[in-house]
Amino acid sequence: MRQNSRRLFRVARSIMKDDGEAEDVVQESYVRAFTSLSAFRGESSLSTWLTRIVINEAYGRLRRQRPAVDWESVEATLAAEAQIIPFPSGASQPDPERTMAQHEIRQILERSIDALPEPFRVVLVARLVEEMSVEETADLLGLRPETVKTRLHRARLLLRSDLEQKLGPMLTNTFPFDGARCDRIADAVIEELRLRQ
Repeated sequence: MRQNSRRLFRVARSIMKDDGEAEDVVQESYVRAFTSLSAFRGESSLSTWLTRIVINEAYGRLRRQRPAVDWESVEATLAAEAQIIPFPSGASQPDPERTMAQHEIRQILERSIDALPEPFRVVLVARLVEEMSVEETADLLGLRPETVKTRLHRARLLLRSDLEQKLGPMLTNTFPFDGARCDRIADAVIEELRLRQ
């Protein structure tokens, strides 16, 4: 679980656009995988098999959800986007202002990624955030490698050019998956499996 949870969370997050929903998707996917481990035929790697389960679970949840608009989050997003946040300087000592600025910048980047159309967003997260190869992404999503390349190119064009210039190197730090979250998911999966026995 520790080897795969970060990737699974990030893929689920790219589809669900919500940390809590993504955690739920990963937990349910692990439970499904562990309870039907005999179905794993080894035609692909275990991580690819688990990721496919996560993708199916996430899309299934989206189909079951009814679209709703949370006006408070819309207003908060508009207010946050109206603020000017200076890009942090290259100071050697981390300070609270810099930490806060980096947090804000990461949030802006995550919102920009969330705003991408789903086919582009999922490919962008797989390729740039998770650093999967073109072939691995194509295999995972059932696409041709050329389609993966095209979608990634279009996703990049849709992101603002200044955002890409300033924050491009930070893509691997988006949607953090820290030890506490991983432990919480692992504990919940183990508890669910224990209850099912």
